[in-house]
Amino acid sequence: MITPTRPTGSALAGTLALTALTPIVWGSTYAVTTEFLPPERPLFTALMRALPAGLVLLAFTRTLPRGIWIARAAVLGLLNMGVFFPLLFLAAYRLPGGVAGVLGAVAPIAAVVWAIPVLHEKPGGRRILAGLVGILGVALVVLRANAQLDTLGVIAGLAGASAMALGTVLTQRWGRPEGVGPLTLTGWQLTAGGLFILPLTLLVEGAPPALDGRAVGGYLYLGAIGTAAAYWLWFRGIAKASATSIAFLGLLGPVSAALIGWVALGQVLSPLQVAGIALALGSTVLGQVTRKPKPSIEPERVEALARP
Repeated sequence: MITPTRPTGSALAGTLALTALTPIVWGSTYAVTTEFLPPERPLFTALMRALPAGLVLLAFTRTLPRGIWIARAAVLGLLNMGVFFPLLFLAAYRLPGGVAGVLGAVAPIAAVVWAIPVLHEKPGGRRILAGLVGILGVALVVLRANAQLDTLGVIAGLAGASAMALGTVLTQRWGRPEGVGPLTLTGWQLTAGGLFILPLTLLVEGAPPALDGRAVGGYLYLGAIGTAAAYWLWFRGIAKASATSIAFLGLLGPVSAALIGWVALGQVLSPLQVAGIALALGSTVLGQVTRKPKPSIEPERVEALARP
């Protein structure tokens, strides 16, 4: 199993900046879905995000999981795509007014909690504070006065955020098999997740809808850029940085969606939304700060012991 050395300093900052492109791209999902894709087909959209991209990556990398990694790839694919995608769209359809976005912002705190039993990490006060501030910031960005709660939608939103958080933490815990890169790992998970969604889609939604050119283009974008490339960067970041740090980058998704709506769809940003964006960005940065462990011996004492 590969457990690469963690980068520090400017190398770590570069890794986080590159990984941050993933939630920024994810922020375009709402605009693409509403402007290009057929309505009321959440499971079909989830399927088209996962399975075609996964099969293309499998054909490109020509590597299949073996041994224990057959089960691990299936578990990670279920958590990160097979369960997360349908729950994400279910929450989005049943929770108007951006409530689903607020529930999704719970993911960083969920990752901190999952890291306790899985990675044996103690939750730092700074990250808990950052997670709470992030939820507040996202709420200011996406919530509206007429937002309504739906029990099933709330459960789906929280369960989806928790599944994605656990998948992120387990990705760090298990690493990768020797000789397997992030692109191959992405293909395994997308295929496993897509195969799980396929029968569910046929059972609930029936036959695929008729697709025009706009819909085909939208699905190609979601599959190639919003899923295959984005998840490759996500898993690459998890391999190089802390999973909890990477989870906090997910707060950039709602911020990206709000900015895309402002620039591309002509939506207006209120002062509260601007304040929420600032809070979400601040909590993302704060979520990267970890307390350095105290040395067991003071530097002066070490120097004294080293003298002849």
